[in-house]
Order: sequence, then C-alpha cells, then structure tokens
Amino acid sequence: MDTEDFALPRSRAANERLHALVPGGAHTYAKGDDQYPEHLAPVISHGNGAHVWDVDGNRYIEYGSGLRSVSLGHAHPRVTEAVRRELDRGGNFVRPSVVEVEAAERFLATVPTAEMVKFAKNGSDATTAAVRLARAATGRSRVALCADHPFFSTDDWFIGTTPMSAGIPAATHDLTVTFPYGDLAATEELLARYPDDIACLILEPATHTEPPPGYLAGLRELADRHGCVLVLDEMITGFRWSEAGAQGLYGVVPDLSTFGKALGNGFAVSALAGRRELMELGGLRTSGERVFLLSTTHGAETHSLAAAMAVQSTYVEEGVTARLHALGERLAAGVRDAATAMGVGDHVVVRGRASNLVFATLDEHGQPSQEYRTLFLRRLLAGGVLAPSFVVSAALDDSDIEHTVDVVAEACAVYRKALDAGDPTPWLGGRPVKPVFRRRV
Repeated sequence: MDTEDFALPRSRAANERLHALVPGGAHTYAKGDDQYPEHLAPVISHGNGAHVWDVDGNRYIEYGSGLRSVSLGHAHPRVTEAVRRELDRGGNFVRPSVVEVEAAERFLATVPTAEMVKFAKNGSDATTAAVRLARAATGRSRVALCADHPFFSTDDWFIGTTPMSAGIPAATHDLTVTFPYGDLAATEELLARYPDDIACLILEPATHTEPPPGYLAGLRELADRHGCVLVLDEMITGFRWSEAGAQGLYGVVPDLSTFGKALGNGFAVSALAGRRELMELGGLRTSGERVFLLSTTHGAETHSLAAAMAVQSTYVEEGVTARLHALGERLAAGVRDAATAMGVGDHVVVRGRASNLVFATLDEHGQPSQEYRTLFLRRLLAGGVLAPSFVVSAALDDSDIEHTVDVVAEACAVYRKALDAGDPTPWLGGRPVKPVFRRRV
C-alpha cells in the first residue's frame, strides 16, 4: 500500500480519546503516539501469535511485542491455559497461596545463580528494591549505574539522571553517579573517587553489544574489592539470552538480579532474586534492622505466577531461546541484504544480539536521524509491519520474515531517494518521531 493512501482514522480518534483521559495518551511512554509518524500510531484491537490488528482493521506483523514482554507470541496456548486454571481457583488471598512457593521453586531452578526470589508486578519496583537492599547492606548512599543503558526504573534515583527530571530533588539526583559500559578502568576510578560511599553497581549485563572478554568477571572483582553490591538488570536479557539469563550464559554470579518482561509473556510479573544473605534483610529471619523490601498487594496474584511457570516450562522444553536466535539471525541477514541492495546498507543498520535486534536510521552524514526513522516507520506500517524495533517473538514463521524483508526493501528504496534528494521531509507526512526522554514536549 502507498503511504499516501494509508490512513488510520479510527486509531487517530482513539488516540484523541486517550490523550483526553490518560496523560501522554498511553501508560508507557515508549508506547506514546509521538514515537510513531504523525496520525499513523495504530491503536490495537487484539493480537494472536506474531500478529496484531488495529481498530481500523489492519493486520500487522509485530516486532518488539509488548515492549519485549511477549516473547512467545500473543495468547500463547500453554500460558493462557495455565492462567485459566488459576482464575477459577481465586487470584489473591489474605495469606500466601501454594502457587507462590511453586513459582519460587520453579524460578530458582531455572536461575540457579540465585538463592531467593521475591515477585512483584513491574521492573521498577524490583530494581528499586535491589538498590534499597544494597544501601541497607552496605550503609552507603550512592548508586552507580551504567550510563550506556537506557532505562532502569521510574523511581527518582534513576529518572533524576534523565532529561525528564522535573519533580525530583537535586539531593536525590546527586546520590546517583554513572560509569561507562565495558570500561573497567573508568569504573575503578569512580569507585576510588567515592571511597566507601557507593552501595551498588547496577547495569544490564549486555544490550546492543556483547560484554568485552573478562568484563563482567572484572566487575564482580571490583564490587568485591570495594565492598559494593553487584546488581544485574535482566529485564531484557532474562530468557532472551538464555533460560538462566545473561548471568547463566556469561557465567557471572551477581549479588542481586532483576527479571521481568519475558517472564510472564505479557502478564504482569517481575522478580528480584539474589544471595540469601542479602535477600533475608527484607525477611523475618534476620537479627539486624529490617528492610522494607517489597510488599505489594498484587505481587503474587496466582494467575500471573502461573503464567511465569508456564513460560519457563515452555522455554526449557521447546528450546525457545534457540528459536529466537535463529529467527533473529534470519531477519537480520534479510534486512541487511535488502538495505545493501538498495544502496542504504550504511544507513539502515541492524544491531544487537539476534534475539534482541534493534535498528538505527542514519542520515547522509552517518548520524542518527529521527526524520529518516519516521520515513522508515511510515513505509513499514503501510506494508503491514509494526516494528519500533526488530525484536522477534517465537511465534514468527518463515512467511512473516519473508514479508518483513520485502517491506524493508521497499522502504529502503524510498530511503535511497530521500538520501539522494538530501532531504527526507517530503516523505515524512508530518512531524518526525520523537525520543522518549526529552525535557520538553
């Protein structure tokens, strides 16, 4: 379909209703309509497998499903059946359900580097609980986070470091410092600059690049030597890198780690896991000062824990991680070939681990461009591909990949025209897409 003929009138009306009722028009900034070409932000009706349908009746092959949370595909039968069984048995009680111990046992068997686990509903609560534990265990105030990783929490200790820091006291912001990924010397210098003051190092074990040889082991040694807690944020890497997370793949044992996203295949569940000595500070079997760790009314809803157990069983029994890598490798190769064939191989660039692919849209000078991203997204949407990233789900099949590559090739042909013209504006159809973190709307 030509982008000039592609319109989403019902989605546009639904977006207007959303903005009238919900600040930002979505409950996650990364889902905002400012992330999509103007008036071409689909509002979803339903999904099945690797496909979603918008309220205008269009079907799309979907990538980055649920911001990487739906890694098995929408309405996966093993997950939905596990959830249905629990729904008829009650979802929340005044005392723990037996499902809570079963889910904990399953998780710790899947992630054997951890000794205890506590479940919650979102990643921010889990990472903030890890920071609180680290501060309590060390008696230190400062948090050191990896500056090269985009998001850790909605809480003040992290958001204060972003351009959207309005409402966060400077005193809170000043307690967070940063270190670069892959640079042990810089991290050691940071630890020396704040002796006995940094409670934890928190980072994603990997993102668009693999950790340099010896890097994670080196961080482990630095944390031990300087007496701080090593926290791995596995919200994205958990399950997509291996069933045991990136820590299982790379052979590093963190003090604490956090999981979410793929853990529930779209159902709300996250986890804080780690060493017993630390985790028990938030329990009832400690002689020290108590830590208010995680206490959430809905953190152990039985249906979400059932979903998590079903996800873990499916990953292990069906080799899902290997399938994600195989699908991603085929998609990456196809996109790269299509971009090269259209003369934009240096401008449409696929990056990341095969199970977690993203793409960069570069201008004629090789710099990241929101304008060229807008052009690219418009063409993908018109071709039935909803792809804020190229993060695959296990529900994709060969025909989905083939169709995606064909649509990418068509988009790249237009991309080449824009590069030749030296101006993508005629192909944007409105304002360019925006970065999530910016100081002003």
